[in-house]
Amino acid sequence: MSGGTARQPGIDEVLERVRAGYGRIEAREAYEAARDGEALLVDIRYAALRERDGLIPGALVVERNELEWRLDPQGSHRLPEATSHDLRVVVICNEGYASSLAAASLHQLGLHRATDLVGGFQAWREAGLPVEP
Repeated sequence: MSGGTARQPGIDEVLERVRAGYGRIEAREAYEAARDGEALLVDIRYAALRERDGLIPGALVVERNELEWRLDPQGSHRLPEATSHDLRVVVICNEGYASSLAAASLHQLGLHRATDLVGGFQAWREAGLPVEP
């Protein structure tokens, strides 16, 4: 046996690494991109949070455990909105942590313009952007 084990990264380090691989987006910029038809907002929050806090008008709701299958342009279970690998996807979770990992996963599928919302839904709401009950 060797004399030790390699140090494994914690989640903060993993987040830092994946976020370094793409540019994240602020709430106002995400709103404007979606409004102008330049980005698809994808809400991955679980149902209880959506029921409690509301929805972003026009955002596509995709449960986190289905995200890759629904957005893979080559997948048999893709949504009609998953038109190409050039699609600009903005993943939104509650506070901007799980969405970073989700965006990194979409990059692995070739969705090179995928990103996530800094601060998540809570930042969107705090910016005074539209929310439906």
